[in-house]
Amino acid sequence: MDHDIVISGGGIAGLAAAAAFGNAGFDVLCVDPAPPVTDRDAEGADLRSTAFLQPARDFLEAAGLWQRLEAHAMPLQIMRIVDAGGDRPEARVTRDFNAGDISDRPFGWNLPNWLLRREFTAHLDGMARVTYRPGTATTSLFTRAAEARVGLSDGTRVRTRLVIAADGRNSPMRQAAGIGVHTTRFGQKALAFAVTHPIPHENVSTEVHRTGGPFTLVPLPDHQGRPSSAVVWMEQGPRAQELLEMDAPAFEAAMTERSAHVLGPLTLASRRTIWPIISQEATSLYGERLALVAEAAHVMPPIGAQGLNMSLKDVSALLDLATARPDALGDADMLASYHRRRIVDIRARIAGIKALNLTSMASTPALRDLRAKGIEALHGLTPVRTALMQLGLGAAGR
Repeated sequence: MDHDIVISGGGIAGLAAAAAFGNAGFDVLCVDPAPPVTDRDAEGADLRSTAFLQPARDFLEAAGLWQRLEAHAMPLQIMRIVDAGGDRPEARVTRDFNAGDISDRPFGWNLPNWLLRREFTAHLDGMARVTYRPGTATTSLFTRAAEARVGLSDGTRVRTRLVIAADGRNSPMRQAAGIGVHTTRFGQKALAFAVTHPIPHENVSTEVHRTGGPFTLVPLPDHQGRPSSAVVWMEQGPRAQELLEMDAPAFEAAMTERSAHVLGPLTLASRRTIWPIISQEATSLYGERLALVAEAAHVMPPIGAQGLNMSLKDVSALLDLATARPDALGDADMLASYHRRRIVDIRARIAGIKALNLTSMASTPALRDLRAKGIEALHGLTPVRTALMQLGLGAAGR
């Protein structure tokens, strides 16, 4: 056997999986067709950010990754929901969900995605049991009961006990295994970029709801001496494209208005990127000698910091099963157990995020008013508020 595990996909989830399995003593090959972009201002840099919730931080710590990240991470103490769905684009309902109500730690810690790639790849370079080959794609998959054979774009073929597909929403390995997906399209796109602002964010992550989808500001370290946040702005597709093509002054005026001025006038501090919003789930999380994780298994709108945190729960579940019985790595019983362990949580969270997204898209005054009343009601009931915060952290998720 050439490797214990082959990971198809070197995004954040794939790199984290390589570190975790390598740290646990497995021989790992991780491949990705593109080299990682590890500089904020480089073409192709991922300008989104990831809020690692408490369970995800614990996973990264155990994998040996958190030590590289801690100095760059911004703690998220408060999740603030703002409804600005009135006649004017200003806050009419503001409710805070404070991590101190349920924990002595923040909800999570926010880091830019380009920086995560930089730190994760640097960590893998020092791991004896991990081979990381950017610029190499998986091209074919042949499996039988005892092993998988994976064809690579350099013409070689490797033998392995387990293939982990972390290769995105259009996963080549999932397609090669004949596993289908259910997809929902919302007609939305999301813009991602960084801003500076005069009012400090004070470690508060803010979701502003008006129409088209949420406008989310997540704390970043200061940029050029000014408070800074990462923004994900979801809008109907044509409007999002229009925003992408605006000149900077017009865009800054539009985003400041859409933010309901919660942090004062916003100044663009990066280029803008755009991607379509869908919800997608695989019909099965496994095939013969194959496990699907991250966006190969599930995709959802970027609401509530669930996406990558769910991806790390996938990897964590696989790792638990692998370390409990290393001799059974990749066999049918292990993979069926993985599917059972994760599928209920994945389906429930996708359904919940889809519902929240449809609510956030509300355009009529009556529906906006109903949303505002719902935010007030959920926050006002202490047991419900506490349960929602615990659910958001993943307390019900295994």
